[in-house]
Amino acid sequence: MPSLTVENYLKAILQLEIKFDDAQRVSTGVLAEEMNVAPGTVTSMLKTLAESRLATYKPYEGVSLTPAGRSLALRMVRRHRLIELFLVKTLNLSWDQVHDEAENMEHAVSDFLVDRIDAYLGHPTSDPHGSPIPGADGAMRGDVEATVPLADCEPGVSVRFVRVVNQGNEFLRLLSQAGFEIGGEGTVTENNDQTGVVSIAIGEQSLTISREAAETIRVSGP
Repeated sequence: MPSLTVENYLKAILQLEIKFDDAQRVSTGVLAEEMNVAPGTVTSMLKTLAESRLATYKPYEGVSLTPAGRSLALRMVRRHRLIELFLVKTLNLSWDQVHDEAENMEHAVSDFLVDRIDAYLGHPTSDPHGSPIPGADGAMRGDVEATVPLADCEPGVSVRFVRVVNQGNEFLRLLSQAGFEIGGEGTVTENNDQTGVVSIAIGEQSLTISREAAETIRVSGP
């Protein structure tokens, strides 16, 4: 059985591949930042993953998952996102509370229990943050909606909120306080390259965030 650390690395690599539009390879530096560890630590782990045939690693080029590594990574993503949704639906936890709890639980639950949670929830297509949930076969459910970062939207454009990539607790609480919710709508009122801020009107409220933060919010047309 793979270790908790191996599972976390595989999941992080997969999520970074998706974040960078199905990138062929993820750089060591980007992965080190994502895992909050030193680049040397990442290099050692990538060699271990390569030896286990879960990833292919080339110095100075980066890492990509093998079919076996991708299958295991999707399994962990499925667990994480179903647990998040289960905690929201059954225990009424808020979306800023469930990420850390799911991180702790995803390594301990059995596939049997995950499948029961999936059935109990009605085989949902997305988690509380709008991220798609893989089925037991590893395929993403439903049609994956085309989205763009909020940071790319011009003032005056109306958008629908589809997904939040940044799942930091403080950031999610900030969004909630401004009336933001997945599936909700808003209108961009400012997108300023010089000041580096994006503002959006959500009903009677307004939300102003950095362009960097706006990159982590994926939107579509209303």
